[in-house]
Amino acid sequence: MLVAGMAAWVLRYAMFALGNSSSLVWMLYLGILLHGVCYDFFFVTGQIYVDRKAPVALRAAAQGMITFITYGAGMFLGSWLSGKVVDLYVSSSSGGQVYHAWRTIWLVPAFGSAIVLLLFLVAFRRDEDGVVRPVADEPSSVGVAN
Repeated sequence: MLVAGMAAWVLRYAMFALGNSSSLVWMLYLGILLHGVCYDFFFVTGQIYVDRKAPVALRAAAQGMITFITYGAGMFLGSWLSGKVVDLYVSSSSGGQVYHAWRTIWLVPAFGSAIVLLLFLVAFRRDEDGVVRPVADEPSSVGVAN
């Protein structure tokens, strides 16, 4: 699921890079529609994975850490870098008209996402048998006085 989410990010950014406002407008719409797939298959699946892997006593801290990394530091860094990329590929005419190289701007995150996907495919390790197991039985708090 994480791989599907990462691949959807690559495809989404490629659609934005290659689409236009005339004959290839469908690519822009497809890129917009892929947002839900990108979000659910990457962010939500990552949160579920952390919840399954973290020890019971550390689950809340692990969820807080992944939230900070993705929604805090990750989005801060991504916003800052995207501003730098846009600034890098902007030009102006002698009349003061500003032009953006949108194809190149969108290819930067497309290639970046592809590199992250490849690194994930190389570095991520599953359990030896590849089977995802349910979380071990937890003590029930039902009927227990605190």
